[in-house]
Amino acid sequence: MVPIDLKHIQEKLSTHFRPWQRSFQFWVRATHIYTGYKVFQVRVSFEKDVQKQEAMWERQHEVAAEKIYAMCYDLGGFFLKVAQIIGKPDLAPAAWVKRLVTLCDRAPPTPFDAVLAVLEREFSRSVGDVFERFDVDPLGSASIAQVHRARLRGDKSDVVVKVQHPGVQDLMMTDIRNLQAFALYMQKTDIKFDLYSICKEMEKQIGYEFDFVKEADAMEKIRRFLYENNKKSPVMVPRVLRDMVTRRALVMEYIDGIPILNLGEEIARRGINPSGKIAAAAKQNILKSLTLAYGQMILKSGFFHADPHPGNILICKGSEASRQLQFFIESPIVALLDYGQVKDLPEKLRLGYANLVLAIADNDLIRASESYRELGIDTISNCENEDEELFKLAQSMFDTKIPPGVVTMQPFSKDSSIKKVGVQISKELFSVLRTVHLLRGLSAGLGINYSCAEQWRPIAEEALYLAGRLKGSYFKP
Repeated sequence: MVPIDLKHIQEKLSTHFRPWQRSFQFWVRATHIYTGYKVFQVRVSFEKDVQKQEAMWERQHEVAAEKIYAMCYDLGGFFLKVAQIIGKPDLAPAAWVKRLVTLCDRAPPTPFDAVLAVLEREFSRSVGDVFERFDVDPLGSASIAQVHRARLRGDKSDVVVKVQHPGVQDLMMTDIRNLQAFALYMQKTDIKFDLYSICKEMEKQIGYEFDFVKEADAMEKIRRFLYENNKKSPVMVPRVLRDMVTRRALVMEYIDGIPILNLGEEIARRGINPSGKIAAAAKQNILKSLTLAYGQMILKSGFFHADPHPGNILICKGSEASRQLQFFIESPIVALLDYGQVKDLPEKLRLGYANLVLAIADNDLIRASESYRELGIDTISNCENEDEELFKLAQSMFDTKIPPGVVTMQPFSKDSSIKKVGVQISKELFSVLRTVHLLRGLSAGLGINYSCAEQWRPIAEEALYLAGRLKGSYFKP
């Protein structure tokens, strides 16, 4: 009689039912949060005092923030990325931002034994044969992978080893499809924005993140572009160890730096007032470096890193010279990590966006409307001053500067621009939209309200000039 392996049967059943359990948890929690807001909308409408209304909204946002945080933390996976997108000062209530910002790189780590099993399977060698030292505790754990500091045998420099969580792809695809269904419902009931198409593009982009060979190729391509197009690259890009790359494991150089979320603490540690002029200058220089890099990638190359959330940005310690106070303030070195999400923008959209950048920088409403058509953005609006509303929406979607009179783009607010104008956006543009909004979130987090369109103006002019769309008298390289 063949013995029954109960543990094996239990594991198979658990694997089979896990997506169903996950879907059930999502819909129960998401429905609870959504209906909470809908019930609250009715309740707050009976209060006529504006100040009391604002206080009620603030309390409601705090309650919802705890529920959203709990859902994203408990489910992990793709919902950590959702938290990164919505937890930004320009897009979400302050209570949401305060709670969700702590979820960057907070995914539960894969147990070390499982990490070793993945590496040994990918490299066909024992970890001890490959590495002289391998830290047990990860440097960070995100939705798809975690990273460990290590040192290769016979080498003097440390490396970072990125290891994919086992079984994560199936779970994340389940999460995305649930979110697509929820987005479809939201855009039919509360929001005129095409959320479903955005979720479909997210599904496509996330699919690339599970192949670290593609990520290594993207990292090398962007590194080469930035280093060849500048005397000094505006951001550091880690160097890949090509013979140490597989689909689920990636080894790259270690960069010693401070997470941008800890910048205020580092500035204070150096004896500088985090709210003073010196700190403001350092923050301005950091944003200038990031903005220059992204302007060049998007408008000149069209191939760009599409995930500039705070967990992917380091302020580097570098050499002894760079540790000095003066150097840190005047020339902070920024490193851009994690190239799992990249986008190769078609030529027509690259130039169309360059045209929109000029329109925003010049406050040109007519040019903005022309750019909408060129970018394939369909709009429906019955409001007065349609051109002004469309231009304001262009600023809200494609520039980092928060427009005058706009605090957040809260979808449940009756004055929200996405309730006034219906927008059908090309899926190809989602990565640009997401990147700009993440940059805006960074700038808001640093306390700086700046326009990337204004800083990108000369890059956009150059791109259009080289394409034969600007006369030489208008732009001279």
